[in-house]
Amino acid sequence: MMVRPLRFAIISDPHIARPHTIAPTPQRFHLVEVSIPAMEQILRSLETQALDFLLLPGDLTQHGERENHDWLVNRLRQLPFPAYVVPGNHDIITRDGSDRTIGLAEFPPLYRDFGYSGDRPYYHQELAPGAHLIGLNSIAFDDEGQQLFSGFVDGAQLDWLTQMLEKLRLEWVMVAIHHNVLEHLPGQSRHPMGRRYITKNRDELMRRLRQGGVKLLFTGHLHVQDIAQAGDLWEITTGSLVSYPHPYRILTLTPQPTGAMQLAIESQRVQAVPDWPDLQTTSRQWMRDRSQHFMVKFLTSPPFNLPVEKAEFYAPELQDFWATVSAGDGLFDYAHLPPELNRVFQAFGAVDAAGRHRPIDNQATLRFSAAHA
Repeated sequence: MMVRPLRFAIISDPHIARPHTIAPTPQRFHLVEVSIPAMEQILRSLETQALDFLLLPGDLTQHGERENHDWLVNRLRQLPFPAYVVPGNHDIITRDGSDRTIGLAEFPPLYRDFGYSGDRPYYHQELAPGAHLIGLNSIAFDDEGQQLFSGFVDGAQLDWLTQMLEKLRLEWVMVAIHHNVLEHLPGQSRHPMGRRYITKNRDELMRRLRQGGVKLLFTGHLHVQDIAQAGDLWEITTGSLVSYPHPYRILTLTPQPTGAMQLAIESQRVQAVPDWPDLQTTSRQWMRDRSQHFMVKFLTSPPFNLPVEKAEFYAPELQDFWATVSAGDGLFDYAHLPPELNRVFQAFGAVDAAGRHRPIDNQATLRFSAAHA
């Protein structure tokens, strides 16, 4: 079993974009303009701390640009501790890439110093005696090389995972993957908007993870601060560096005398960067100003299924909804809305099965039983 504590950081979905690679897309929620200064600020802080490693669960670049990947690779090489990555849907736009963007086969050699040791887009790393990280690839493509709408873990990778977990039986294993495996929003795996952010064959993946004794997953993609639990399996998804509230996490995993584990989670926010002196206020307002289209689409989808005119009427009253979801630990009570709408919104809060507030998305201490207990 793991013999000493591990202290590590998570920066998710940084969407690294050198200024001249940023395309004008007025309705996007995230501020890719702050990607590099925010990343630099966090890394300079982390470099002063005693960390065992840094984890980046995907969407490393804005649109898979070669030069943005190169910037990140060069910056990660300067760290005084290891860094581990997995690919996100923004990192490999098409299977074969182009003169401007990388393809799937290029990702493992490009990030060879950050988890990968061969040509496969998934890997195993020993973090310390008795502690391991498995990085999975949830980016999949159709026969024409176009990216699939949802995440997917192919059969060869699942079989490799099963074999690897059997070898590591009785060891502590954590898994990183870009797409969510557990649901972080009500009905996420079935919702027409939520499905984009989840692993399509998550049931089979969860079966193999549980069979192999895995109890902890790290994901990104959804751009929200959320911690979800399904039985003895926990998943920590971390919000995007370039989207409100611009978070990152520092975690300490400590073995207990009984063989159990304790994970202390601390979340921080980037408060300001050059040209954005009040990033938190500005970014939240940025999201509010762009919420109308998103909320109309949300309200016209199940389970609301409102006609467009009603959705357009209610949407302005819900400008802060997604920002509050993104920040984590939120509570919702739109008492002025029809009760059937309010009940659905309340379910998006940080509440347990009994509807009680459970604020564990940002600061928390999780406890895990011994491996295979």
